[in-house]
Amino acid sequence: MRPAEPEPLLAVPASGEPGARAAEVREALKDVLDPDLGVNVVDLGFVRRVEVDEHGFAVLTMTLTSPACPLTGVMEDQIRTLLSVETSPVTGFRVEWVWLPTWRPADISEEGREQLRAIGFTRF
Repeated sequence: MRPAEPEPLLAVPASGEPGARAAEVREALKDVLDPDLGVNVVDLGFVRRVEVDEHGFAVLTMTLTSPACPLTGVMEDQIRTLLSVETSPVTGFRVEWVWLPTWRPADISEEGREQLRAIGFTRF
C-alpha cells in the first residue's frame, strides 16, 4: 500500500503522477526570485524544463542570462529551501544548468514583462 500523498504546496491538484508533480514544482518555482530583479525565475524564462520521476525526484533544467552569472548558488539555495518543506511535491531535486539555447528576452512571459515594467524596465 502506498503512503498518502502530502498536502499540496500550492492550489495545483495533487496527484502521484509525475506530470502533475512537475506542474506543482513549476508553479512553486514562481516563489524563487532573481536576486537582482526581484522577478521570479519562471516568468523570466529561466526554467526550461521540470521533470519528476516515479519516486518524486525532480530534475530542473534551467538557464540564466549568462554562463558567467554568479547567482546559480543563490537560486539553488532558494529552491532547496522551497522544496525541502514537508509539503513539497518532490522527494528531492537536482538543477541542471544549460546554456544552449541561450536565454533571450523573448523567453520572458507576459507576466514577467509586467513585473519588469512595474520596476521601471521599458526595454527587454
